[in-house]
Amino acid sequence: MQAMDEMVATKSKSQAELNAGGLERLIEIGLALSAERNHARLTERILLEAMDLTRADGGTLYLRLEDDTLKWEIMRTGSLKIAMGGTTGVKIPFPPVPMYNAETKEPNFKNVSAAAAVTKKAINIEDAYTVEGYDFTGTKKFDEGTGYRSKSFLSIPLKNYSDEVTGVLQLLNAQDDNGNVIPFSRESQRMVEALASQAAVAIDNQQLIDAQKALMDSMIKVMAHAIDAKSPYTGGHCQRVPELTKLLAAKAAAQKEGPFASFDLDEQQWYELHVAAWLHDIGKVTTPEYVVDKATKLQTIYDRVHEVRMRFEVLRRDAEIAMLKAIAKGKSARVERRKFKQRCEELDAQWKFIAENNLGGEFMSQERQDKVKEIAKQKWYRYFDRKLGICWTESKLLEKAPPPNEGWEQALADLPEHSEAEYNLGEVLNMCIQRGTLNDDERRKINDHIVLTIDMLNEMPFPKHLRRVPEYAGGHHEQMNGKGYPKGLTREQMSLPARMMAIADIFEALTAADRPYKKAKTLSESLKILWFMKKDGHVDPELFELFLTSGAYMEYAEQFLRPDQIDKVDITPYLAPPKPQQAAE
Repeated sequence: MQAMDEMVATKSKSQAELNAGGLERLIEIGLALSAERNHARLTERILLEAMDLTRADGGTLYLRLEDDTLKWEIMRTGSLKIAMGGTTGVKIPFPPVPMYNAETKEPNFKNVSAAAAVTKKAINIEDAYTVEGYDFTGTKKFDEGTGYRSKSFLSIPLKNYSDEVTGVLQLLNAQDDNGNVIPFSRESQRMVEALASQAAVAIDNQQLIDAQKALMDSMIKVMAHAIDAKSPYTGGHCQRVPELTKLLAAKAAAQKEGPFASFDLDEQQWYELHVAAWLHDIGKVTTPEYVVDKATKLQTIYDRVHEVRMRFEVLRRDAEIAMLKAIAKGKSARVERRKFKQRCEELDAQWKFIAENNLGGEFMSQERQDKVKEIAKQKWYRYFDRKLGICWTESKLLEKAPPPNEGWEQALADLPEHSEAEYNLGEVLNMCIQRGTLNDDERRKINDHIVLTIDMLNEMPFPKHLRRVPEYAGGHHEQMNGKGYPKGLTREQMSLPARMMAIADIFEALTAADRPYKKAKTLSESLKILWFMKKDGHVDPELFELFLTSGAYMEYAEQFLRPDQIDKVDITPYLAPPKPQQAAE
């Protein structure tokens, strides 16, 4: 009797130790699953740990899709060396298992995995060949083709916090110490059910994280599309700058030596850079499109050069009327016609000069500005009241205008109401812009977009791993010499990703073929300008050299530039000369 008691005590002790060991293992697995962020590794580990706990030879993890089917996510069979799904990269060729009949909508109890999902209960089968109620035709066909013998099955539904089935964990052929196939024990089932509960929570959490990330990405693209809806030119810019930024970052991360040898980004940091690059111009959503896309000097919502041209038409007509009146009064027709012809030629030359200057350019000399002002002094007579038929805001601007309903006006003028608006609309002032098409007010407004970008991004409650998004996105107009904006940061004060974005922003703008205010520059022209900017301290010299030597400029060009823009480029003159010791080597 004492011997029997000792035997029972010993058996109970070993079972307790086994249970304790299993519990400790479950705790370890739970911690590991909660820390895993990669979906493929997570699902793979769930299945492999379950197989290890139960000594199962095979197993499959199914995940439930929105159409109530079970997708084969991971599949393993040790003795057959079958490994599909997960990190293997091998696709599982089997179609999803329907949980319900497509026509009758009745639950699918024939398939054991579907039955476990529908009933939300574990199904433990000792022998698939003798059990009734389930269709194992596919299993038997698989066995015939491989010589395998599928016997014991354990199917456990994965349920989340809301008691919704998110998948099924199915194990095959439990084995004893000698490798013989045995049924899954009650203890094994309980162990797998506990693991399945942890797995369901881990998968659900990851799906929630992925859903939040997908929502974040879609919101980013909605914002970019909002800018795109205002202006297709900045919309293309918002899509291309992220590509070039990430390309340059990848080139830096690939360096094994030199200034970027220690640079690397983990998965979260890559995503942080992705978000920042997509949002780098979000402030432009507040900038009027006729400022962002101002193609000519006189353009506002429309190009006012048409008004100026009409005034030249009036001046010509006035000259013709003056000629006819003079002839009617008995003056020499030949002389008057010659004077009219000369006046027409003069007006034609003046109009062409004004039209040419309206297009903007790299530099407008003082001489040309003086000529614009001289042409502008020409007068034409207005007969109709210009205060009629206008909106109340413009009417308010005209309150300070001279009272007469008619009178002489200049061909181009800077009127009091022009300077009362948000942007100075003076015709002479805008026509005399030295570089480009933007006046000082408009350029300040354009520059303000980066301030608004930083303000808007600082208002967003970014999680810890995205806290540097405002800094990355807000630094792309800073310069290495401290003369950029809005903060006047120097190279040492800027992060490497922010400096990368600065190069990407400039190069995209130089090569863009969809801007109304400039022609697309060729690859060689763009690199030459970028080189000059590097020499002037605008961009990071080391990143500029990496941009060239890594071939990033050509990879970007082949993807985004027109074929006629990609000309022959010799990068040698733009590279820093080798150091003396390098030359000696």
